Amino acid sequence: MYFNAKSVSLLLALCVGGITAAFLSIIPDVSIMGVVVGLIISFSSSFLLTYFVLEFIFFKEISNIHRQIHELRQKQSNGFSPELGQKQKNPIVDIKSQINHYAKMKEDEIAQLKQMEQYRKEFLANISHELKTPIFATQGFILTLLDGAVNDKNVRDRFLKKAAKSLNALNILVEDLLTVSKIEAGEINMEFEEFDVQVMLVDVLEQVEQKAEKKNITVTLEAPSDDPIYINADYNRLKQVVLNLVVNGIKYNNKNGWVKVILEVKEDTVTINVKDNGFGIPEEDQNRIFERFYRVEKSRTKKQGGSGLGLAICKHILERHDTGISVTSTPEEGSNFSFDLKLVNDTENEDTEL
Repeated sequence: MYFNAKSVSLLLALCVGGITAAFLSIIPDVSIMGVVVGLIISFSSSFLLTYFVLEFIFFKEISNIHRQIHELRQKQSNGFSPELGQKQKNPIVDIKSQINHYAKMKEDEIAQLKQMEQYRKEFLANISHELKTPIFATQGFILTLLDGAVNDKNVRDRFLKKAAKSLNALNILVEDLLTVSKIEAGEINMEFEEFDVQVMLVDVLEQVEQKAEKKNITVTLEAPSDDPIYINADYNRLKQVVLNLVVNGIKYNNKNGWVKVILEVKEDTVTINVKDNGFGIPEEDQNRIFERFYRVEKSRTKKQGGSGLGLAICKHILERHDTGISVTSTPEEGSNFSFDLKLVNDTENEDTEL
């Protein structure tokens, strides 16, 4: 039964009227007409009084509370959802449900804010460390030269090269940080064009050839066939993603290892896998490796160098291509990074060539 002011007032008035009529009927001097009149008067007065109290004092205030909570939930939910508009038959139960839902939403929001605050603290700590290392190194080399080592040509040249290397690392760090910030702010536009993804991958492998030879690591491309595989993407940005993944596969690998770029063509997508047999990533770290400056193993990462922003940049670039990146990895066995891209239909490609 739907509870409102009228239904509650009617039930209460019937009870009061019935009790009044029953009481009058047992009095010997009261006629049937008196019982009826007493019933009508008690019923009417009880109904009017109860209805006035419930409608204008109780239910009205409950409706206002319900409406305010409903509006707050709509604002917090950034729109209307069917659940928000559902009302219980009992207004008290409805209010309780609204408050519980709103409290749960606020708890989730607070938990998210705490998590973001923790990430912010980690980010500030990491960026302070990353900036401090090359700055202090450069400062040390220059101060040593100023203390007199500049007169020794061999020492001077060696220290200047080390200072230049530290400054170059600092420049790469700042450039990568600016790239991440601009992509997140939407200030970098992707220049989409149609091209053969295999051409881009061959370009990447040629670029890392020398780096792979230093560690005697074999880098290969595996594709279903030599036929062109056309996609619509930003050539340079997508090349940056694959290049970063392949370079990571070389850096975090043992000598005489391998890195494979594997193409898997499906109906309307192509999957690019960058697989290696390197150090691997622990399972507890796999969900966080795409965060800025997150380190799986700080000591090992420090030896390998890098800005610590490469995977974060990859993630953001692929998100701008309406796709995502995933990783499967086993420590000491290797890792596999993969992402999907939409294929360009053959008919569309033929039209562009015409």
